[in-house]
Amino acid sequence: MPREQISPTVRRLRLGQELKLLRERQMINAKTLAAALKWSASKVSRIEAAKTLPSPEDIKALGAYLGVDQDKIDELLVLLKEADRRGWWEYYENALSPEVITFLGLEAEAIAHRAWGPQIVHGLLQTEDYARELILAGSGVARITHSVMQMRLDVRLKRQEEILSRSRPPQLSLVLDESVLVRQFGEPRVMRDQLGHVLDMSALDHVSVQVLPFAGGQHPVQTGEFIHLKFVDLDDAVYLESLYGGRIVDDLQLVPNYEAAFERLRAVALPEDESRILIQRKLSHWR
Repeated sequence: MPREQISPTVRRLRLGQELKLLRERQMINAKTLAAALKWSASKVSRIEAAKTLPSPEDIKALGAYLGVDQDKIDELLVLLKEADRRGWWEYYENALSPEVITFLGLEAEAIAHRAWGPQIVHGLLQTEDYARELILAGSGVARITHSVMQMRLDVRLKRQEEILSRSRPPQLSLVLDESVLVRQFGEPRVMRDQLGHVLDMSALDHVSVQVLPFAGGQHPVQTGEFIHLKFVDLDDAVYLESLYGGRIVDDLQLVPNYEAAFERLRAVALPEDESRILIQRKLSHWR
């Protein structure tokens, strides 16, 4: 995997999962492990849930108790070193909710990104002016300072730069509701530039954009915005947007339901070519 795709957030989750799996393979419960290593039970729980990073000594002690070979311990220590770095998104933690910070860390290493947008253009395809108008519109409900507004705009643009300019960018599959194309944010020029940018991006090999038309009859999926992320060596995760932050869904029972919902949306949305034609037609609305 190219160096640019390594995310500390994903490494923290992987490290926690690896340590939990090693324990479970030995059929040792967390309480027994904690007692044997003279740790608290909460320490084991927090390490396995990626809430706390273990020290190198913790990993060595755990490995010795579980009979893990040196090659595996070395692999875990490399994971720890990568997990202990700071991702670019963590420098904006004062302007973003913890859930958004976690999402950005997950997104940084996702190989596929599938999103349903019922209200606005997806963040990775937003122009700077459109993104600014969105943040300004939201500030009337969730009041934030000018400096926080600017940081949130910076994050959105930095996110695009980091994700879309990778040597191997993720496969982006997006479904937009037709209402997104006619819901105004800013002056008509802002909307015209935004729709033109969506058209340009949709021509890229790794980007798929489909539109769910008004004429489709009954709405197939009654849900708000969600983003489904897929990884090479980590279980899928879903991010749900909300007014004051978001929620990460990683429950193995729930995530497949979102995958099925997205497939349903893709099936009833216009094909990519027809979607581009519709977006082109909507451009005239903003002349």
